Amino acid sequence: MADRRVDLSALPKEVRDQLAELDLELSEGDITQKGYEKKRTKLLAPYIIQTPVEPPRQNDVQPPAPSSSSSHGPPPSSSSRYRERRSRRTHRSGGTRDDRYRSDIHSEAVQAALAKHKEEKMALPMPTKRRSTYVQSPVVTRTPPDSSSGSEDETSVRRQSSVVPPPPTVNPNLQSPDSWINSTVQGSSTSSSASSTLSHGEARPQPQSQPKPQPQPQYKPQYQPLYQPPYQPQHQPQSSTVLPTSPAAPSENSTPPPDVTAVAPPSRGPRVDLTSNPVVRGMSRGQSRSSMMETADGVPVNSRVSTKIQQLLNTLKRPKRPPLSEFFTDDAEEIVEVPQPDPNIPKPEGRQIIPVKGEPLGVVSNWPPALQAALARWGATQGKSPALTALDITGKPFCTLTYGKLWSRSVKLAYTLLNKLGTKNEQILKPGDKVALVYPNSDPGMFWVAFYGCLLAEVIPVPIEVPLSRKDVGISQVGFLLGSCGVGLALTSEICLKGLPKTPTGEILQFKGWPRLKWVVTDSKYLTKPSKDWQPHIPTANTDPAYIEYKASKDGTVVGVAVSKVAMLTHCQALTQACNYCEGETLVNVLDFKKDIGLWHGVLTAVMNRIHTISVPYAVMKACPLSWVQRVHNHKARIALVKCRDLHWAMMAHREQRDTSLASLRMLIVADGANPWSVSSCDAFLNVFQSHGLKPEVICPCATSPEAMTVAIRRPGVPGTPLPARAILSMGGLSHGVIRVNTEDKNSALTVQDVGHVMPGALMCIVKPDGPPQLCKTDEIGEIIINSRAGGNMYYGLPGVTKNTFEVIPVNANGVPIGEIPFVRSGLLGFVGPGSLIFVVGKIEGLLMVSGRRHNADDLVATALAVEPVKTVYRGRIAVFSITVFYDERVVIVAEQRPDASEEDSFQWMSRVLQAIDSIHQVGLYCLALVPANTLPKTPLGGIHISDTKQFFLDGNLHPCNILMCPHTCVTNLPKPRQKQPVGVGPASVMVGNLVAGKRIAQAAGRDLGMIEDQDLVRKLCMWPTVMHQYLTEALQWRAQTDADHVLFVLLNAKGVPVSTATCVQLHKRAEKIAAALTEKGSINTGENVVLLYPPGIDLIAAFYGCLYAGCVPVNVRPPHPQNLAATLPTVRMIIDVSKAACILTTQNLMRTLRSKEAAASVNIKTWPTIIDTDDLPRRRPPQIYKPPTAEMIAYLDFSVSTTGMLTGVKVSHAAVSALCRSIKLQCELYSSRQIAICLDPYCGLGFVLWCLASVYSGHQSVLIPPFELESCLSLWLSTLSQYRIRDTFCSYSVMELCTKGLGTQTELLKARGVSLSCVRSCVVIAEERPRLSLSYSFSKLFKDIGLSSRAVSTAFGSRVNLAICLQGTTGPDPCTVYVDMKSLRHDRVRVVERGAPQSLPLMESGKILPGVRVIIVNPETRGPLGDSHLGEIWVNSPHNASGYYTIYGEESLQANHFNTKLSFGDPQTLWARTGYLGFVKRTELLEANGDRHDALFVVGSLDETLELRGLRYHPIDIETSVSRAHRSIAESAVFTWTNLLVVVSELCGSEQDALDLVPLITNVVLEEHHLIVGVVVIVDPGVIPINSRGEKQRMHLRDSFLADQLDPIYVAYNM
Repeated sequence: MADRRVDLSALPKEVRDQLAELDLELSEGDITQKGYEKKRTKLLAPYIIQTPVEPPRQNDVQPPAPSSSSSHGPPPSSSSRYRERRSRRTHRSGGTRDDRYRSDIHSEAVQAALAKHKEEKMALPMPTKRRSTYVQSPVVTRTPPDSSSGSEDETSVRRQSSVVPPPPTVNPNLQSPDSWINSTVQGSSTSSSASSTLSHGEARPQPQSQPKPQPQPQYKPQYQPLYQPPYQPQHQPQSSTVLPTSPAAPSENSTPPPDVTAVAPPSRGPRVDLTSNPVVRGMSRGQSRSSMMETADGVPVNSRVSTKIQQLLNTLKRPKRPPLSEFFTDDAEEIVEVPQPDPNIPKPEGRQIIPVKGEPLGVVSNWPPALQAALARWGATQGKSPALTALDITGKPFCTLTYGKLWSRSVKLAYTLLNKLGTKNEQILKPGDKVALVYPNSDPGMFWVAFYGCLLAEVIPVPIEVPLSRKDVGISQVGFLLGSCGVGLALTSEICLKGLPKTPTGEILQFKGWPRLKWVVTDSKYLTKPSKDWQPHIPTANTDPAYIEYKASKDGTVVGVAVSKVAMLTHCQALTQACNYCEGETLVNVLDFKKDIGLWHGVLTAVMNRIHTISVPYAVMKACPLSWVQRVHNHKARIALVKCRDLHWAMMAHREQRDTSLASLRMLIVADGANPWSVSSCDAFLNVFQSHGLKPEVICPCATSPEAMTVAIRRPGVPGTPLPARAILSMGGLSHGVIRVNTEDKNSALTVQDVGHVMPGALMCIVKPDGPPQLCKTDEIGEIIINSRAGGNMYYGLPGVTKNTFEVIPVNANGVPIGEIPFVRSGLLGFVGPGSLIFVVGKIEGLLMVSGRRHNADDLVATALAVEPVKTVYRGRIAVFSITVFYDERVVIVAEQRPDASEEDSFQWMSRVLQAIDSIHQVGLYCLALVPANTLPKTPLGGIHISDTKQFFLDGNLHPCNILMCPHTCVTNLPKPRQKQPVGVGPASVMVGNLVAGKRIAQAAGRDLGMIEDQDLVRKLCMWPTVMHQYLTEALQWRAQTDADHVLFVLLNAKGVPVSTATCVQLHKRAEKIAAALTEKGSINTGENVVLLYPPGIDLIAAFYGCLYAGCVPVNVRPPHPQNLAATLPTVRMIIDVSKAACILTTQNLMRTLRSKEAAASVNIKTWPTIIDTDDLPRRRPPQIYKPPTAEMIAYLDFSVSTTGMLTGVKVSHAAVSALCRSIKLQCELYSSRQIAICLDPYCGLGFVLWCLASVYSGHQSVLIPPFELESCLSLWLSTLSQYRIRDTFCSYSVMELCTKGLGTQTELLKARGVSLSCVRSCVVIAEERPRLSLSYSFSKLFKDIGLSSRAVSTAFGSRVNLAICLQGTTGPDPCTVYVDMKSLRHDRVRVVERGAPQSLPLMESGKILPGVRVIIVNPETRGPLGDSHLGEIWVNSPHNASGYYTIYGEESLQANHFNTKLSFGDPQTLWARTGYLGFVKRTELLEANGDRHDALFVVGSLDETLELRGLRYHPIDIETSVSRAHRSIAESAVFTWTNLLVVVSELCGSEQDALDLVPLITNVVLEEHHLIVGVVVIVDPGVIPINSRGEKQRMHLRDSFLADQLDPIYVAYNM
């Protein structure tokens, strides 16, 4: 502002007085903001002090322009006030209308509100869209969006840009729609983007040579573009204010991870284990967090995503939430934060309203006793007089119906309907039956004849729209109306009948939900002339229904309002009196003649008064918007019936017509004049056409509703009378339902015009719209209710709803009825103004109740349209509705985008609409969507069908081309964030009970792993000597001697044929050959590590035992995928390097791959250790077989990549191996005569143990099925189970998913091929995650048909520190499922609820705890034991725990932390290992074999993966499950957090046009079910979410790819 540099107190007195006067003018609305600023600048110009100006700081938001005189030094003296008041009085007394009462004030208000916003500069990040998705606009040069959150102006930006390094050049061919974000992100002079400062958590030091700021020129551009190049000031370490480093992320980050994300796998074919950190220490909890949070080193500097998220964070820096009071308590069932009522909200203060009476209905001697009588009279006496002129498609009159013809045709039709429809004897229609009238808008003549013919025959017409197709909006609802009215007959014209949709056989289509109809053509040639003596019966009007008018309600249902004969007649009389209709006048009707005002004035009242109606069909209006004006001019019409839309269209087209005159009009009835924004249309129309003879007093807005019919209408004025008043209401007051004349903030005012007085003979009250019909106070907005003989009688066939609408008796403040007479609810909201004028401010149907405040949909539309000259959207095609999400209504705006609008235009328009609505209505928009032109569902006359649009939006069928979600601003009722209480824990806590809230300590144990006592049993079971072998090598040698030809392993190929087998002795000999080769070729020393690189098979098993025979430590590694070396080989290389392997054992094929050119592209192939191929080894024996000195020596290393992308290797000792094998043997009752089938990857964890170790220990036969073989033969696993009659099988979730998706529909085929799974007793899924309940359930259910028992499927659970904690054995109870409350779970509490309870989560037990294993649930922070109603970390104690992480540095502290931990109190002696998984223990009703009750262990999720948001703990899988349910096109989804934003990535399996439909649905479902606001929604192609070999999502890896901008998303939406 100019006065920044002016000392106001030093100004001369007259200048100060003038300024004060200006301020008052502005506050009273006598001057626009723009004019005010112009005059003010002019006044202050001579006094501005020229000083050098420092560019404003980014975080200082400039105060808005002061608008009251108090802020400018001394107040004006009383004399100046007097002078000012006098000058204003003189200026107002003239005939001109006050500036404030002009109705284009609204658009000015909007522009002013936007200007205010522009000062604050809300920088909204623009969504990222893949170019192919919507090719709507050509790629033109783009203006970059403004990413600064401060309030700099253009000149300071220009000043800064001289210091900034030039933007990086971009290859024009590769330029993505967002490349301009990259190219213009100008950081501080050292860091080249917002993201680099952002991700490091602090700004870089400033260079010394910073040029001094230039003096600012006095000139300031008046208009600023909304978007400016992003600019960061050079003196503010800004990102440190944006992102406080989260406490969970200590930033001692290790060396940068290798970028293994460079190539995203193109399809989900190969499952890839991708690591993100080469330093393979066993990562303490704190460190793993830091590697998750700090992507500083891994993110390229100019990542556009980071820039955008930076912008998003900037927009979130000013939260709109109510301040939070004390923390959220656990037991409060009420989830929602209820905002406390504001004591300052306006409350009604007036007295109780008194019912308003209309003038009495005059009694005119010659008024007909019934409407048909009037037609009979004119037909007989004025037969030549024209009744109706219809226009053809070009707008030329093509037929005129005289009153004589109308009468004779109607009589013919009445006679035909009653006598000629059936065969000779039967009468199909009787008086009182209902018939449908199906006539197009372009054929008023046929409709008139049909309508009056029905009245004369005393059958009840039900006019409906012509059905055009099966997919018409709301067509089944119309069918419901016809059915409930008992309609069996439809009248239509020949032309219309030909146009109706037909079946291939030529019959008329049976529309959805419609009753069976007989169609009757009413063209004259098909009607029968009645005999001389037949006359229609015309009784005096009574209370029987005359016709039924259809009405579509807010939710899309269609009801029929029945109007009685007397009401129809009385209504015509009241309209005649109110509008002063005279015989023989001419009326032009643009409205739909089938219902509402078009029917009441243009068909019924017109006939009563022998008026000549000229009907202008909608099709003509579309082709020639001026046609109605020309008709008025040509016919010298006295009355015209129009809507605001017609006024607007005529105005747009009026330049084409010079010589039209509207001087003949005495009434221009505006049908939707009750709409608050009709004012501007009426004013603008008058403005344009006053020069064409239009008189201001002829404009007559009216208020109507189908139930109450005409409520009020402005009477035609007498020339020269003062124009009716306008009300300027405060939007804030309106939203609280009270009337306040707007004084303070001119921007949020609503100008409404009156709709005249109550109808003659009617009585009107205003009652509260919700609850009992209590009378309002005089300054309160309420629903208008009417008592009159001229109104609807009922909703036909719906007595319940009828009572609430048509028989309302208002009550006073004490709830006492004020009388006996029933009123009808009109559905209009309004108030009674001075002089009993009625003002309507909206409809109940358009009411949006948001956070207890009322907003009117039409007002929001008006504000949206006033944002700018509408280049982006179509004026009449905007739908505003609310949807209920998370216990409140949320406002959604959907508009049709013009085809030529560019993406930036649209986005700019959307962001400005947001700001305007926020400023003017003080309500946040939840979603703004733009759809391609002509795609919104339309009503028959071209309006938008709101309820269908809403349904499309909720079903994800809207297919928007642009969408903007703003949940952060409008969701203010989130629960309070939980604040963790500081935990000071000592042994006394247990005594006091403040820690253990459950009934008992949460711990459980498997049965004892003691020696088997009974020697006979030993011999019978496994033929083992009484001394148990400590080493697997001894077991294999013993088996080779005692049972040489027993087959241990069978490997199958894709055809199910055994390709290789291994007996005990064969395996022993192959192991010896490999051991010899290792000592000779590899010259390996004892204890060195050897990498095994084999496809799943028996070679791998032989190599493993060969290593043990040679005394080396095997390291099993998944071989690289030959089609995807670039992604898979670096992981192999990393494990080889980390394990310091001395040698690689592999096959010839893989050896060639390792040395190939392709491999050289991704790793250095010259530095591989010795590679030995074991395919053709000579028959040699090692000098001796190595026996370890103690069982604590390492047997092998188990490497795996966790879901967080961490590569960890654990050491497994010989003692642990034999204890684990023994434990599994006992649990699954494995012995030599048993056979099991394994369809698992044999590379780590329990999969490896089952594949390679268990058979050698227990002697059972393992049928090995490599999972990759299922890709070529899906049924391989299931047919093997059937063929070998296998009782126990082990598989992975990926195998189960393949079978469920691929074979689910083929169970009949499998049955025909003889596949039966009735032999399967247990099918165990091996996993390190929460059991996937729905997948297991689907699998069981699908294959039940081929004999799979519902009890067979169960899961196992293992972790890095202990490879097998649970495994469902053959004995013991079935796995149980519990339902827990998700709200409690987020607070680390476990509350078991009933199945189907809201917010419940089903969890399946992870199998039975293995023999010898003990688990306890521990608080991960305090390390104290928890009760069984708490969620905590699972700690495990067992003889087969791993010995420690295989680390390079041997960090003792880490080993102690994870492997040898003690409880902080309780039992401080036992050593436990921390699994890193959260879970709980529940005692169930089931009994163990020994009769004790069974303790079940439930795994909830990995501690590293949990998301801490708002102080609560979330598990990604729960959010992902909700997201996947949101829409049928979501194939898979993954979530992660970035800073404090929740990011959802969803794979789209439908067409790309569904992409934007997913954004609101995903946001809704996460908000509704998890009470979280999604910050970013990323829609990607199928197969983009990385999945590791165990079928688990690698979310951290996905996160890194997203931040490094490597996902190639279809669409990225940044929710504001």
